[in-house]
Amino acid sequence: MWLPMLIKRLNYTDMQKQGLQLTAEEIYSVNNSSLKDAIVQFGGFCTGEFISPEGLLLTNHHCGYGAIQSHSTTEHDYLTDGFWATSKDQELPNEGLFVDILHHMDDVTGKVLEGIDNNTPEEQRAQLIAQRTQALAKEASENGKYVTYVRDFFNGNEFYLFVYNRYNDVRLVGTPPSSIGKFGGDTDNWMWPRHTGDFSMFRVYMAPDGSPATYSKENVPYKPAHHLPINIGDKEPGDFSMVFGFPGRTKRFMTSHGLKLEVNQLNKSRIKLRNDKLNLWKEEMDKDAATRIKYASKYASTSNYYKYSIGQNEGIKRMRTIEGKLVDEDKFQNWANADASRKATYGNVLSDIADAYATIEKYNLGSVYLNEAVLGTESLLMAYRMAPLYNALKAGNKEAAQKAAQDLKPRVDAFFKDYYKPADKKVFAALMKYYYEDIAKDQQPEYFKNLVKKYNGNFNKLADYVYSNSVVVDEQKLNNFLANPSQKALENDPAFQIVNAIIENYRNNIAPKVAESNAKLDKANRLYVAGLRLMNPDKVYYPDANSTIRLSYGAVKDYSPQDGVLYNYYTTLDGVMSKEDPNNEEFVVPAKLKQLYQAKDYGRYANSKGELVTDFITNNDITGGNSGSPVINGKGELIGLAFDGNWEAMTGDLVYDPDYKRCINMDSRYLLFLIDKFAGAQNLINEMTIVDSNSPGAGDAAKAEAKTPQAELLNAVVNEAQQNLQNGKEEFKIEKKKGDVKVKLQIKD
Repeated sequence: MWLPMLIKRLNYTDMQKQGLQLTAEEIYSVNNSSLKDAIVQFGGFCTGEFISPEGLLLTNHHCGYGAIQSHSTTEHDYLTDGFWATSKDQELPNEGLFVDILHHMDDVTGKVLEGIDNNTPEEQRAQLIAQRTQALAKEASENGKYVTYVRDFFNGNEFYLFVYNRYNDVRLVGTPPSSIGKFGGDTDNWMWPRHTGDFSMFRVYMAPDGSPATYSKENVPYKPAHHLPINIGDKEPGDFSMVFGFPGRTKRFMTSHGLKLEVNQLNKSRIKLRNDKLNLWKEEMDKDAATRIKYASKYASTSNYYKYSIGQNEGIKRMRTIEGKLVDEDKFQNWANADASRKATYGNVLSDIADAYATIEKYNLGSVYLNEAVLGTESLLMAYRMAPLYNALKAGNKEAAQKAAQDLKPRVDAFFKDYYKPADKKVFAALMKYYYEDIAKDQQPEYFKNLVKKYNGNFNKLADYVYSNSVVVDEQKLNNFLANPSQKALENDPAFQIVNAIIENYRNNIAPKVAESNAKLDKANRLYVAGLRLMNPDKVYYPDANSTIRLSYGAVKDYSPQDGVLYNYYTTLDGVMSKEDPNNEEFVVPAKLKQLYQAKDYGRYANSKGELVTDFITNNDITGGNSGSPVINGKGELIGLAFDGNWEAMTGDLVYDPDYKRCINMDSRYLLFLIDKFAGAQNLINEMTIVDSNSPGAGDAAKAEAKTPQAELLNAVVNEAQQNLQNGKEEFKIEKKKGDVKVKLQIKD
């Protein structure tokens, strides 16, 4: 997961050997159009890419799921039926949805760490770093023109500044029905072979002057500096592939102590709590179509990492990951002890890590259950959102209270749009019972323990009391309260009392102990990573993922999950039909797709064998946040859309497995087939640049066009103009001539 600005220095030669045909500048450039300009962070949680000069954006179906669901009703069920805008005026706006497009990034390590060394007290270090990173981000924002932040890398050993343009007008353009976009459902999630058409399409809009703007009918389609051509040629094992996107978080420098905590507390608890919640939701979803629509997005989101946690625990055991970490740690300790100066700096690092985790383990379960059980219950999460209002009322600040109440109203509307009280009530009873039974009694607030005692440990009766008396589970009551809020009403509200008591108890009695250990752990981890890099000077390390833009490169590749089994590198529409089960919502096949299959009406999207390829795999390194990332060939053309990882490599956030790690991708040909043949959205096909590398000389036409004298001169003029503008020139003339071709540009302030 490489930082794109460092590709030229760290990876370019290796990438060329593996099949890259682009220059490093064509991948990442500040001054010229490059691949990075086609990549966006979608909504802050996924990746998307531009595939037309008119701002047409591609991402996963599951990334667009919330937006699709928000427009779905029982009358217009876009989740079930799909949606396609045949003209731009039919595209649907999505309040709150945004995309961030990287403008540039800079290494600011020297500025952040100036005067700071290993002897700087941790509290002082943290304060200085916070002040400096905030100042650097604020300066780079140019008074709010850009979205900016500084992130740390290698556990606080390096720092980089990221500068983004944010566009807030993002409209839904098209989506296949969930029977295609989620084909295989939870059964196939994290599994290979797959046959899922996991995509949705949006369009980014801007103000007429080209600046970012909120939704307006006057806005026009965004003109990306670069969009990806789509290649529909065959793929073979060993073909170069790269994934450009925003991986969420990895912890690959984590020691054996941290891994044990992940396996035995975090994953084990997540599996237990989410299993019950999912089952209780599903009971209600199966009873009623409206409830199914309301909970569809929440169910999918909750299920994703439920299954992931199961796979990760199994993978860590299979790979003997903890045992491998122990071997690495022994080598580190021997290296540190072999030199007096190294021992002084690094000798106690591993013991400090062990001590910190011993304390964290004692209190960590309370933190896990706070997120998974307490705030994982809808009513308690809504009650928690009342905290700013309560604090303003308590402080007697009427103006702040009025604003807090006003800020809550849109959240209340969104909450009740997708809320079903009977389902939430069952979840509350189940999860609160687990909280009471599993968390050490001296870590629970007295109010909660007394409440449980009052109802003799009967959590169904406790749920009856809470859901009969709390305003947060009744839309009318809650809106009436917000129209005239009072401190006393909240203090008498059982849902607010429960969540407030648990959080206050955590903040006052648990968080300080955890924070102290985390500070010790942060310093030890920082030194451990610094020592590892010093111990292995010839090894090129990449930093852990932290939701910043990264590039992974590899190849199309099959794999063997177990002895005697070999998984092919691609699947076809034949597999969709083989899996079809009209009685199982996860494996329903739309009638039109069956008709196209039976007629073998694949058009130009069949491979050279006449098959319609649905999905394929590569060994690219991805994780959560990479969903929707483009899979790009050596020529910079889109060949697929990353949407999942495989079950055998669920350890990916903690350790990379070169033998088993696979990136599961929707094939570009299935994508275009569905848009063209299935949806009949020829208007969208016409926007795209489609390349067929199976045809003789294919791809050369686009390349030749880019190298015509006109194009070469135009690029030269644009590059020089950009440089002049960056250097502050307000007026200048540029004139280029080649043969009988002349390009002139004059800029006046």
